[in-house]
Parts: sequence; C-alpha cells; structure tokens
Amino acid sequence: MISLVNAGKRFGARVLFEGINWLLTPQDRVGLVGANGTGKTTLLRMLAGTEQADAGEITKQKGLVTGYLPQDGLQLSGRTVFDECLSVFDEQREMEREMERLAHVMAEAAPGSDEYQQAAERYASLDSHFRNLDGYSLEAKVGTVLSGLGFPKEDWTRRTEHFSGGWQMRIALAKLLLQQPDLLLLDEPTNHLDLEARNWLEDYLGSYPNAFVLISHDRYFLDVTVRKIAELWNRGLHFYPGNFEKYLKQKTERREQLESAYKNQRDRIEQLEAFINRFRAKATKAKQVQSRIKELEKIERIEIPPEEKTIHFTFPQPKPSGRVVAEFRGVAKAYGEKLVLSGVSFAIERHDRVALVGVNGAGKSTLIKLLAGTEPLTRGEYTLGHNAMPDYFAQDQYKELDPEAKLLDDLTSVANGKTVTELRSLLGCFLFSEDDVYKPIGVLSGGERNRYALARLLLNPSNFLLLDEPTNHLDMRAKDVLLSALEEFTGTVVFVSHDRYFIDKLATRVIEIENGQVQVYPGNYEDYLYRKGGGAAPVQAAEETSAASTENGATSAAAARRVNPIRVQKLKRRVAELEGLAANLETEIGELEAALSHYVTAEETQRQGRQLEQKRAALAEAMREWEAAAMELEEAG
Repeated sequence: MISLVNAGKRFGARVLFEGINWLLTPQDRVGLVGANGTGKTTLLRMLAGTEQADAGEITKQKGLVTGYLPQDGLQLSGRTVFDECLSVFDEQREMEREMERLAHVMAEAAPGSDEYQQAAERYASLDSHFRNLDGYSLEAKVGTVLSGLGFPKEDWTRRTEHFSGGWQMRIALAKLLLQQPDLLLLDEPTNHLDLEARNWLEDYLGSYPNAFVLISHDRYFLDVTVRKIAELWNRGLHFYPGNFEKYLKQKTERREQLESAYKNQRDRIEQLEAFINRFRAKATKAKQVQSRIKELEKIERIEIPPEEKTIHFTFPQPKPSGRVVAEFRGVAKAYGEKLVLSGVSFAIERHDRVALVGVNGAGKSTLIKLLAGTEPLTRGEYTLGHNAMPDYFAQDQYKELDPEAKLLDDLTSVANGKTVTELRSLLGCFLFSEDDVYKPIGVLSGGERNRYALARLLLNPSNFLLLDEPTNHLDMRAKDVLLSALEEFTGTVVFVSHDRYFIDKLATRVIEIENGQVQVYPGNYEDYLYRKGGGAAPVQAAEETSAASTENGATSAAAARRVNPIRVQKLKRRVAELEGLAANLETEIGELEAALSHYVTAEETQRQGRQLEQKRAALAEAMREWEAAAMELEEAG
C-alpha cells in the first residue's frame, strides 16, 4: 500500500530519522510513538504526502486514498455541521440528484417512448450503484458519527464557523471517519474529545475496515485500538507486535539484549586491541595482527543511546484535614433558566481521589467550581470540612499568571527551598528545557502556560486539590510525573480527566453527572463501567445522605469484578489507609472514654457520648471494609 525504503528526514542540521524501511499493508493498525522531537508528526505527514523525504523513497499504491487529521489548525466555514459532513459523499449526492432528475423525466415522458426507456435504464444503473455505495443511509451514517463524537442534535444545523477550535477538529475527524480512506492518519485524535467520545472512537476504530496509523499520548487508547507499535528511537523506526502494554515489555527486553550485545562486543574489541598493541612490533605475529586489525575494522559498533531520564518529583505534603472534607446537601446550580445541577447530595472524605465523569456539558466543570467556591450555589448547602483548604486548577489556569515573569524566576518565588536543579528538572518534565526556562510566561501558548501552571501547583499543594483537565497538553512522560505525585499525595483530590489510564490508576471513587443528578461509584473507571454494565449498583444516588455513602462505600468494596494490576495496587493502598484510619479511631475512642470519666457538665457528657458512638460506628465500618478489601486482595493473589 505504502512503502518507505531508506527514508530519512532532517530538521536543519539535525537528523530526525534515517534508513527507515516500512511497508504498510491494508489491514495495519499502528500506533506511532517516540519521545518529543523524534519526528512522529513529520513521519505521519510524509505518509500523508504533505511532507517530502530528504533521503530514500516513498512509493504509494496507485489510487490509494489517504486521510490526514493534524493536531489542530483546521478551520471550516460556509456550511452547517451536518452539510459539511455530508460533503464527503459528493459522488453519492450527485448520483442522487441525477436520479431525481431522471425520475422527473420518467414522470413526464410517455411510458413506451425512447426517452422514457433511456431514462429508466440509466436510473436502474444508477440505483444499483447507489445502493452498493450505501447511498440510502448517508444521513443515518452522518448522524451516528456526529452523535458519537458528542454533537447534540441542535448543533447539527449550526454553521461550522460558530464552533471553537476543538469542535472544529471534531468536525474534521467526523468527515474523515465518514470518508473511510484506505489509510487513516490521525495525529493526537483524542486531544479534543471527552471521555465518552473517546470510548465511542475506540469502538469505531475497532471495526474500521481499512488501515490506520495514529499518534497518541493516551496509553489506554493505544492499548485497545492498535495491533502494532512503531517507535521512533535513536534516529530509526523499530516495530513491536501487539498493543502499547506489550510494546513496553518488549522494549525492556530489547534494551537488555542490546546492552548484553554491547558488552560482548566491547569485550571482543578490547581483546583485539590488546592483542594488536601487544604484538604489533613482532614480525612473527604480523599475520595474526593484520587478521585482527581487519576483524576490528569490520565490526559495526553497537551504540546505546542514553535513556530518557526518569524524573521523580516529590512535593511537600499538606497538613491533614478532617475526615469529611466536603459535603453537599440538596445542592442546585442554574445559569439563568438553565438548570445544570439539581438536588445533589454527597460527601468527600479525606484521602478520596474522586474522578468526575459525564458527557460534554453535563456539569463536571460546574461541580468542581462549586467545590472550589468560585461559583455560588443556587440552592442547597455546601459544608467545607475541618482544616480543608481547596486549591483549584482550572482549564484556563494560565490566566492567573504574571505574563511578564520568567518561568524559572516565577517558580523560584514559590519554591519553598527547592534547588534550581530540582526546579529545572520539574520544568523539563513538563517539556520546558534548556533556554525555555528563561522565557516570559506571556510568550507561551495557552497549552504551554497551562502546563507551567500545573508544574507550579505541584510545588505547594493544598490538602484538597480540585483539578479540571490537568492532563491536557501533557505527553506520557509528564502525565506519569503528575500521576506519581498525586498517588503519593496524602490529601484529597477531585479531578476531571479524559485520559482513561490516568483515571484508572488514580481514582478511588467515580462521580457520574447525568441529567443534573449525580451517582457515586466506588473504585476506578473500570469498576464504574462494570457497575454501569449491570455488574453492581452504584453506591450512592444523588438523594442519599453522606452517611449512606459511607456505609455503602464500605460494604461494596469486595463486589465481584475483574481484577487487574491497577486494582491490586489500589487494594493494597486502601488496606494500608484503613489500617491507619482504624488506629486513629482507636486512639480517639480511648481519649473520649478517658474524657467521659471526668464529669464536667451534663451537656458536655451528652456531646462526648454522641461523639463516642459515632467513632465506634466509624471504626466498625472501617474494620468491615478492611476485612472485605483484605479478602479481595488475598483472592487476587
């Protein structure tokens, strides 16, 4: 289909890649990966024909149709969304117009006339071809794709120029999916999609009839869509069968093999050089010396390029909050006449890591703003727990930064004793390297400023983090650093993310927002989907109280479901947390029992007695959940 032979590309004086040999076949499903700057987008453009190779050859099958989706920058105008998508079926629509004209001719002409006969024959031929092209279901196809990518029906008749850049890219993606080219080339297709649209796209690509190559920083998306990984590394292209998870294992094995081969080669080179140096001056050894010189010259030296540094950043842990961090009772939020949330009641407890999920526009950002206190309630009550200190990261957090300040100077001002080396490592992890650290914040793009704002937040987090799309604009490396930092974080986190892997690794609870209501589910996103699919009921409906939430959350931890390594790690962590919680409760119970032995007043005795009952009930619940989690962990082996 497409063949690359010894293909190479330079960027100025720097070689991006060289000597690439790649044959793409009609059923290939390839994930193109590699560190930033290795040339992934450039290679994809070469496959699309919008970029030329500097060396080697690119041969394409005659008549091959390719479809290329860039990361951003496309602008559509002049038509409604629906008509713009229908435009990919110009051939079928032209046939339809001709069939309508022929039907009119047949209606006007005498049934036995030559004119009628010619029109009827042409109509029958067109109709057969039209059916083969699935022409009678074009509008249904367009509707299916637009719905899948998150366009509500009322948006189908809006003109494309009225949509933002992210939605423009969704329209462009919809057109490509409807076109179904022989080779689909997608550069970060999930960048502008919410979680539900990503899930739909995963399913769509699962049944895509032709080949595709895609670049993505979403591990889960790669895992479920591709059958082969092509990695740009060390100026070459290396292939790994299987999905992204298998690629990671194979890459480790290959690295170990390469290092072993390098060591063996170095040993042989040192042996040859030692023999040559020792016997070079001896005439009796001249033949053997020359033989070894020739062998040495023929050796193709193995190179082991330096691995990307694994950056592990630790930040100061916050002061602990009370057990209940935040609680909603009957909360409603409206913007004018539009009711976004209604009758919402739930509680968030210390150490919770809550993922907010729901379709685009369901109210995820609204809910997180209410928790942050940046939006007022319309009705209901919001109680912030004892010592809880919210810290809000918005999607446009960069607007709060000083545009004149330089990155490193600004970070140093809030660094709390971190060294310049540590700060540069953190900035490098978030893709600010070398002289980038001296740039004024104002010259950065919106995505770059948001990346910087997130790095800044990690330096001094509060004990109640509210993160709206923190994974936007991050590559896998930066996501891993953020994920690691949040996994070690001892406070409480509520977050919105469209990265399935990130949610699965981090979340201990999922709150689904739908039709103005919330449902609370224990566990990560996989657990949430299991329960949504009928595996078990949600822990808490919107109308239930926080006490019911605590009870159900504890008793449902051992519900039967598929156990994966992420789940095992979460169970281990939860068992440890529950052991700590139980120890604290036992201490508090002991203190209350001691206090009750010293009479002060009747009111104080009643208050202490109520507290003691609450603590004992909480300890019993914690122990029940600990037993259930420990049993599930034991069964997981």
